[in-house]
Amino acid sequence: MKTFFSTLIMSFMTVSLLSAQVMEKQARKYAKTITDDDLTRHLTLLASDSLEGRETGKKGQKMAAEYIKNHFESLGLQAPVDGSYFQKFNLYQTYRGESEMVVNGKTIKNLNQMVYWANVPFEKNEIEIIYVNKAQEDDLKDIDAEGKFLAFKAEGQFTPVLKTLEEAGARGAIVFAEDSSRMNMVLRYGQYYATHGSLSRTEPSKNGLASVVIYKELAEDIFGKSLSELEIGETATANLYAEINTEVIETENVLGYLEGTEKKDELIVLTAHYDHVGIQDGKVYNGADDDASGTTAVMEIAEAFVKAKEAGHGPKRSILFMPVTGEEKGLLGSAHYAENPVFPLENTVTNLNIDMIGRVDSVHKDDREFVYLIGSNRISTELHEISEAMNENYTKLELDYTYNAEDHPDRIYYRSDHWNFAKNGVPIIFYFNGTHDDYHQHTDTVEKIEFDLLKKRTDLVFYTAWEIANREDRLIIDEVEEETEE
Repeated sequence: MKTFFSTLIMSFMTVSLLSAQVMEKQARKYAKTITDDDLTRHLTLLASDSLEGRETGKKGQKMAAEYIKNHFESLGLQAPVDGSYFQKFNLYQTYRGESEMVVNGKTIKNLNQMVYWANVPFEKNEIEIIYVNKAQEDDLKDIDAEGKFLAFKAEGQFTPVLKTLEEAGARGAIVFAEDSSRMNMVLRYGQYYATHGSLSRTEPSKNGLASVVIYKELAEDIFGKSLSELEIGETATANLYAEINTEVIETENVLGYLEGTEKKDELIVLTAHYDHVGIQDGKVYNGADDDASGTTAVMEIAEAFVKAKEAGHGPKRSILFMPVTGEEKGLLGSAHYAENPVFPLENTVTNLNIDMIGRVDSVHKDDREFVYLIGSNRISTELHEISEAMNENYTKLELDYTYNAEDHPDRIYYRSDHWNFAKNGVPIIFYFNGTHDDYHQHTDTVEKIEFDLLKKRTDLVFYTAWEIANREDRLIIDEVEEETEE
């Protein structure tokens, strides 16, 4: 009997080993379909001058979306958005027009001593202003904020304070910039928004919080005394007017769906943003590395998986290939998907996000075969271990976790499209080559892409996706901690 069970165990182990060997052989076979020639072809088109820098909502972005859609359609991927490859949504481009405050009979124009900060139109009217120091909890406890403008001193980021005041029922906010350097920075942003506008997924509402940032000297004019003499609850009045013009812009994520063979309801999502920053000062910002490189990788990985399935080799889980729009405008495309998922987020096993994998940064000039990984261990240790194992077995890149440090000042974890999955508890990996002198410059062009390195990094994403798509068990989530958006 003992001999029988020993033989049975050995048989199971042999079958398991053979199965793993077969899976590895298949993975290597289909990774070879990702070629330098195909990567070069896709990237060269996406980063060409003809696409005009792929700015969100503009002609070049639409052309890129059509190119990606045609590729997905040619592969036979399903169009999962009610029969379409496009998940369309509206963005709202707002331009700040004429704005002014009248203080004690003196008219202050926007971008002079004040900056009208909000995307909220405000009809010319008298406003009641209440001083609330730093607008902290203790400062607000005895304040009737309903319909009033609350004035506070800015320390650090003041935008979270604006949200607090809006939730308290305030009609608006007057922000005191206590030093000239802070106010000068706000003025620069204000000038940019006046010229270029700002883009949002939310249509501006007349009922939103109006907000004005002013020099402390103007604050003292409003209250008739120095800030050091002001006490919480003191009031003043002024007149305010702000004009906001809005343009509706339609844009789209591009989705190609490959249904799994066994675990169809479980989904892997591969993302990269295909937008860039357009044309500035007559120069095309091609965005070859940022992020035509990542978009090209997703397109090629999609083709590899399709070929595998056509040959009867999976994947067991479904895969959504999703180049997204609006990343450069604030992760808008991935945010829209996360709030309007075509497939339930609770069924999403992982998001593998690729944003810049075609170049080498200054840190790795002498050791170019690397990639930065961010977030792999934040939600699922098992995902991190799988990633490490795939690299050890197949690609043998240096996996650099510098930007994954929770205290890293660049806060990269919050700055690409994976964040909209991670904050919803989906395990993620973000693949990144670091910044370089051509980052967000018109010099980020195709001839600077290192295609052999792009191929190797793309392979790593493919092998990781292959393993997760075909393993028996879903990834284990360690413990989902509530993240704070920056």
